[in-house]
Amino acid sequence: MYGKLTEPSEVKHPYYPLGVEIPHYVVNTTPVPVLLAALAGMLGSVLLATNRLALRFNPDLSRTQLAVFGWFVLCGSLHCFFEGYFVFNHATVASSQNLFAQLWKEYALSDSRYLTSDPFMLSVESITVFLWGPLSYLCALSIVKEPYLRHPLQIIMCMAHLYGVALYYSTSLVETYFTGRAHSRPEFLYFWVYYVGFNAPWVVVPALLLADSLRTITRKLKSLDAVRAGLDGYQLRNGDIQSSLAVRKTQKKEQ
Repeated sequence: MYGKLTEPSEVKHPYYPLGVEIPHYVVNTTPVPVLLAALAGMLGSVLLATNRLALRFNPDLSRTQLAVFGWFVLCGSLHCFFEGYFVFNHATVASSQNLFAQLWKEYALSDSRYLTSDPFMLSVESITVFLWGPLSYLCALSIVKEPYLRHPLQIIMCMAHLYGVALYYSTSLVETYFTGRAHSRPEFLYFWVYYVGFNAPWVVVPALLLADSLRTITRKLKSLDAVRAGLDGYQLRNGDIQSSLAVRKTQKKEQ
């Protein structure tokens, strides 16, 4: 049974709720600063390399476009590889000592569902890995090569992130409210920094990008309507001129 509780005397791990069963748990051997530095170094290298490639293919990209490009590359990399590791190795994360496993064990201090093969986490993370990861990369590519696709794809991706974070927060907080079972340790670092802070960018940035896409599409549609109105006016005036000329020709023939 997922998330089964054991007797408190048998608890040999620091995760909440107290007594939750985490089979084969092994304590991390790498200090947290080293884990975070390793992850930051990997992601930084990916962002640096992909930004250079983006500028090679499209030297006219603005700083804002490069920043959004980098955001989607970051999302795609985390979704496909870091979260992908969890999806494919969720049963052995607690007992493993590789970089990603130790990072997940550290983050799980704020949400132990990642160490109990929780059905919701497996479901939402699988969707993230197989759909939103590739779509994030496609959003990044559209900024460089296919600008007409950018905003439709960006709207889909932003809505997916906002909906995913809403589900992630609500399922845990609602369970805590109704059952009293908390999956996060109560310390400031684990609840406010890890659980709230580490996920907050996937609320703030998608909200800003969604607003930008809506403004851009609205502005383009208004411009298109103005052009169409101008063309209609031109055709109407041109038709009036043609009609006037035809009347004059008829009058001359009658004379």
